[in-house]
Amino acid sequence: MIEESVPDASISEEAPKPKVSPASPEDVIATLKKLREDVGQIYEISSEEENIVVAFSLAFLKLMESLTRSLPVDVEILQGQLRNAERANILPKGELVVLFRDGRMESMDLTKPENRDLLVDVVSDVMPKFNDLIGERRHMIEKRISFLADVTKELQNIADSVTAVS
Repeated sequence: MIEESVPDASISEEAPKPKVSPASPEDVIATLKKLREDVGQIYEISSEEENIVVAFSLAFLKLMESLTRSLPVDVEILQGQLRNAERANILPKGELVVLFRDGRMESMDLTKPENRDLLVDVVSDVMPKFNDLIGERRHMIEKRISFLADVTKELQNIADSVTAVS
């Protein structure tokens, strides 16, 4: 017995595509106006971002310069952007210095617009370390003050005793 091949109607026929009517001039103009507003907002928030990054950099520079010359950055957070990084440090000027496994070294200005996502990642990583560094510095100063206060008090007592004897 010979079977006849009958084409499957669902496979061979495509559903008719609905005709897309061209957009009206009013729709096109409305879209362009929305686009103009969005572009204006992008310009405004980019300008605001620039101001915030500059203010952040100045404040970070001022604080970091008085505390340390660099802070280590966890290279795990850099793997998305900087593969094969072995070590990384942020400097007070907002530069990220990266040493790669192949011995190559790269310095990146985190304040540049193309590095802003990296800036956010690095700042998120170093802020707890920065906080610890400040806490350690405060503790060290308090320890010195306590020591010097005790020594000064004893020296004053001795000076008072010497004055009383004279």
